[in-house]
Amino acid sequence: MSSTGEVLADADLARRDRLERVRGAMALAGVDVLVLSLGADLPWLSGYEAMPLERPTALVLPKDDEATLFVPELEAPRVRHDRGAYALRPWRESEDAVALIAAKVGAAAKIGISDRAWAGLLLGLQDALPDARFQRASAVTGAIRAVKDDAEIAALAAAGAAADRVAEALLAGEIALIGRREDEVSTEIGARLIAEGHSHVNFAIVGSGPNASSPHHEPGMRRIALGDAVVCDFGGTFSLDGDVGYCSDTTRTVVVGELPARFAEFYAVLKEAQRRAVEAVRPGVGAEEIDRVGRAVIADAGFGEAFIHRIGHGIGIEEHEDPYVVEGNSTLLVPGHAFSVEPGIYLAGETGARIEDIVVVTESGYLACNNSPHGLTVLDR
Repeated sequence: MSSTGEVLADADLARRDRLERVRGAMALAGVDVLVLSLGADLPWLSGYEAMPLERPTALVLPKDDEATLFVPELEAPRVRHDRGAYALRPWRESEDAVALIAAKVGAAAKIGISDRAWAGLLLGLQDALPDARFQRASAVTGAIRAVKDDAEIAALAAAGAAADRVAEALLAGEIALIGRREDEVSTEIGARLIAEGHSHVNFAIVGSGPNASSPHHEPGMRRIALGDAVVCDFGGTFSLDGDVGYCSDTTRTVVVGELPARFAEFYAVLKEAQRRAVEAVRPGVGAEEIDRVGRAVIADAGFGEAFIHRIGHGIGIEEHEDPYVVEGNSTLLVPGHAFSVEPGIYLAGETGARIEDIVVVTESGYLACNNSPHGLTVLDR
């Protein structure tokens, strides 16, 4: 078994490889420098995730010069610095961080900046570098980051397995539902994610009865009653051996007591749609085709208008990222693409259901990161 130190060293090597691939993409795109602040690109390339402070943090990555990570001096102790990848430049409270970053950028004509960078940083750089042209960094990094390497796939699989243990407890009736408020159940699911090794909870949706028809329902004061379907969609960030965290995301739907009207009928349709969509995952298939396959099953059964969202989204350091699995995205799947497959049927104001797994494209098909049961589960508690 590898030690934590060996795992982190391997992660550093993987990030150095990513840096070189990004530099190659910058050269092809005619981008002179990237300024990576808040968002996933920074930890993906540096191993450091910045706190969302008013004090700027930025990795300045020229296409043909050493990268430099600018961090507030009080945050510098949090950086596990890989000297083979970038220089570290802590800045003092008395210094102008934007001016320091602009000086490193220099005379670059075309700059890619993090999609999620705060407006203050962007506007400050525009003032300091009036002749430069700015674009989204994701135009360079997005396609590369969407294809996970072996270390990232292992992290996603570990995150999925941890979330599965929570899902299995739900399906086994170990999480009491009847008579409890949605927010109470949500809190317990979140606590179980942490107990299973997640560093933090990203979301724990619990929608019961008519609230099950709202895909992103905010768990509230409603008490779960006999005859309710309960949609539980949850995930968090899981760190493998102390490295940057990767996300889990799974959804299971259970019923307490007697089945709602038509529920068994449309749940069977939903289960078949999810199965067929997952089994369509393989290299060379367009992302939109996965959506079409699952959606056709639901539409043919007469529930097409009740499936109101895309069938999936990419996942990695962020819970939602490329590739988005939706009509109009013709991107061909390649080994390493990781995304959710999560069809849903929602009868407005009545009930609903969703089944969600994370899958990773392999050379011959797919790897499922979630393996908890999909069958219709009826609980008595």
